[in-house]
Amino acid sequence: MKLTGIIRSENAVSEVVDFSIILGIMLLAVAVIGVAGFPLVEHMQESGHAENVRQSFMVLTANINKIVFGAAPSQSVELKLYGGLVSVTGDSAINVTLQVWNESNSTNDYYTFERQMRTIQNEYEDRFICYENTGAWAQYPLGDAIMVSRPKFVLHDGVLTIPAVMISGSTGISGVGLVRVTSDGGTASVYSYYNVSQVDITIKSKYYKAWERYLEDTDDMGMQSMSLDYTNTTVHLQKVYSPDNIDVHVIYSPMSVTVD
Repeated sequence: MKLTGIIRSENAVSEVVDFSIILGIMLLAVAVIGVAGFPLVEHMQESGHAENVRQSFMVLTANINKIVFGAAPSQSVELKLYGGLVSVTGDSAINVTLQVWNESNSTNDYYTFERQMRTIQNEYEDRFICYENTGAWAQYPLGDAIMVSRPKFVLHDGVLTIPAVMISGSTGISGVGLVRVTSDGGTASVYSYYNVSQVDITIKSKYYKAWERYLEDTDDMGMQSMSLDYTNTTVHLQKVYSPDNIDVHVIYSPMSVTVD
């Protein structure tokens, strides 16, 4: 082919155009992956971390409850941190008021049991999950608090058992890696009340709305919500058992918790 033929040939131009189109498609694909793919991967990682934390607290709850009910003097559980904070914190509390029928003078007597509870809590980017009074609870950025693991309130054959776990300690660790939560049980006490005709339970907690739903659950407690205090994060519930009065046992279990 003559030189003028090569210069006028469209083959070279076609190859350059094809290469430009392919390069453009590749750059567009990289841009799409960068804009949409990386955030999706990051979201999946965060979801995986959240699920791992949830599972860990279910294990922690089961182990600490062994102390509450006298099956073990102490427990130690490892939790994995993903950049959050694990600490003993909070000012949650429980108040149980009981109306007891006094047969000797045919009147009602009133008794009150009140204790601080507090929590073992994991906090990570506005996500909270904790152990509080034999249950595990979670609060995510959107929506109300939810129950992760059911507390150990039991009503069976006319006997109501109410746990009251008080957690002492003020330690906390943040960062990435493994931490150990060690719980040492104190001296447990059982407060018994007989011929109870009415029970009122008031709980102050960051997770008070989840507590409300649990205590209203017919399969568990079947109580009636009387009031919600949004300012003080408190819920008050009540149930009348008369004329078939019940016996109530409140299990008070103090424990010391360290995070290291």
